Amino acid sequence: MLRSIVCAVCLLLAAPLTASARTPDHAAEWNGAEISWRDVRSGIYESSQTGRPVIMVFHATWCSACKRFRAVFKDPAVVAASRDFVMILVDADAEKQINGAFSPDGTYGPRTLFIDSDGNVSDKLVGSDPKYPHSLNVDNPDELLALMKKARETYNIAPAPTPAPAPGESRT
Repeated sequence: MLRSIVCAVCLLLAAPLTASARTPDHAAEWNGAEISWRDVRSGIYESSQTGRPVIMVFHATWCSACKRFRAVFKDPAVVAASRDFVMILVDADAEKQINGAFSPDGTYGPRTLFIDSDGNVSDKLVGSDPKYPHSLNVDNPDELLALMKKARETYNIAPAPTPAPAPGESRT
């Protein structure tokens, strides 16, 4: 009997943790196999606990620019750099309240926000388009990579260690 109660309590305690680490819808389309995308709730919590800054990407499934932007997240350098951040993916249509809450200059998409672990959206880590400052180059990873590098300097974080090669693999 006591064992059953302990198991039930463990399951109840584990359930919120499982729910809080939910992978967002459409993560697979955004290279979810290599980038650890989080939903907003678990991502913000993780950032507040670890001190790592957030990169929050807003997209819509129908948006042609968003579909092109997905390829940027398949770039090996972006994948590696993403390990320094809590990566949050938001479907702007499915999560309208979140889309509105994180819209410092509008609810356009795709929109990429850099957020510190205290929840402050950076107005310095922005793209080159003055009309849509949180819109980055959707066809090339260079602008995102430059902002990720600048964010590491701004937030004073060391790059995450590179995973060791598997036994028998060599690094070239």
